[in-house]
Amino acid sequence: MSVQDVAEAAHRRLHAVRDAYQTQDERPLAGYLTVMGVYGTAVTSAVLVARATGRTMPARPSAADLTVLAVATHKATRLLTKVAVTSPLRAPFTRHVGSAGEGEVMEEVRASGAGHSVGELLTCPFCASVWVATGLTAGTVLAPQLTRAATTVLVAVFGSDVLHLLYDSAKHLPAGAQRAAGDA
Repeated sequence: MSVQDVAEAAHRRLHAVRDAYQTQDERPLAGYLTVMGVYGTAVTSAVLVARATGRTMPARPSAADLTVLAVATHKATRLLTKVAVTSPLRAPFTRHVGSAGEGEVMEEVRASGAGHSVGELLTCPFCASVWVATGLTAGTVLAPQLTRAATTVLVAVFGSDVLHLLYDSAKHLPAGAQRAAGDA
């Protein structure tokens, strides 16, 4: 069996898997593979750079470190996937649908193939959080001071967001509840 025969058999098998997987809502499996390949390459590169420079992960991150990482990941992910001002990053892959409130927008993926996969990644906070958390974790190993500064900013912005939302909610309380909240 030649290399060409093996390649053709693999190609046929991949198409059979794709066709068996598809429903009316066609999923861009090849695009997902591309995005996963980019992720795997980035993680492998970070590990190789860490090894080459003699840097290692802490044996056991503290609860405080994990909390900061979680909050910073949440905020960075929202900034990347939902905030209106970052929509130019998503625009090649998405279409604006409407406002989601508090400076966020709703968008739908309009690209196809690998572009569709990138569009899903850029509009899904749950999907993007894996990438953001991985990047911040790699940053704690490869550039700890810069990453600490970035996570500090992200946590501060998250705290500010919470305060803005609480303030706005308090403005809509009935007058008696506002007085009671002010007495507390």
